[in-house]
Amino acid sequence: MTEPETEETLAVPLADLRPSLEAVLMVADQPLDVATLATAVGYPTDEVQAALEALAAEYSEQGRGFDLRNVAGGWRFYTREEYAVVVEGFVLEGQQSRLTQAALETLAVVAYKQPVSRARVSAIRGVNVDGVMRTLLSRGLVEEAGQDHETGANLYRTTGYFLERIGVTSLDELPELAPYLPGMDELEDELSEMAAPAPGPAAPAEEETHE
Repeated sequence: MTEPETEETLAVPLADLRPSLEAVLMVADQPLDVATLATAVGYPTDEVQAALEALAAEYSEQGRGFDLRNVAGGWRFYTREEYAVVVEGFVLEGQQSRLTQAALETLAVVAYKQPVSRARVSAIRGVNVDGVMRTLLSRGLVEEAGQDHETGANLYRTTGYFLERIGVTSLDELPELAPYLPGMDELEDELSEMAAPAPGPAAPAEEETHE
C-alpha cells in the first residue's frame, strides 16, 4: 500500500535535500507541513522531517538572523527575536517616509471624491496616477471600494489608517475643500461637459494649467 505513495513522491526530479527545502521555504508565505514539503522536494517524509530538524539546529548553532520553526503544524522561516528591533526599524522607516507631492495630491483627490476610479483621479489631476495609486495602496492609505456600475472600473477610498494618520475620526472632520482648491468646482463642471455629447460646435474652453 505504501509503494505507490513512495513512487508518487519520488516522481519529482531530485536535488539536494537541504538546499531544496531552503529554496521552497524561502518563498513560502505560510507555514508548510512536512507532507507538503516532501511532495515539493521529492523525498520521503521521514527524511524531510529529519532534514528540517537538522537545519533548525544548524541555524541556531551558527547564530543566524533567522530561525526555522515548526509553528501551527508547519515549518517556516522567522526573524530571530534578538534582531526584531533591527527589522522593525527597517519596516517603520519605509512606512514613515514622506509621501511625494504627487502622492499627497492624489490622496487628497481620493479623500474628497471617494469612492473614485483611477481614471477620474487622473482626469482631475491631469496626469496618470497609476504608479502613485500603487504607492498609496501599499502604504495602506487607500483601498479598493467595489466597481463603478456604469464603467466597471475599480473604485478607491481612503482607509481607517488614513484617518488615524491625519488625526481625525471620520471623513466629516476633513476641512472644506473650496478654500484650498478654489478651481475644483469649475474643473469638475468642465470635466462633466467634456464627458457629455455636444450636439453642435463647442465654445472655446479656457486653458487649464495642471501642476
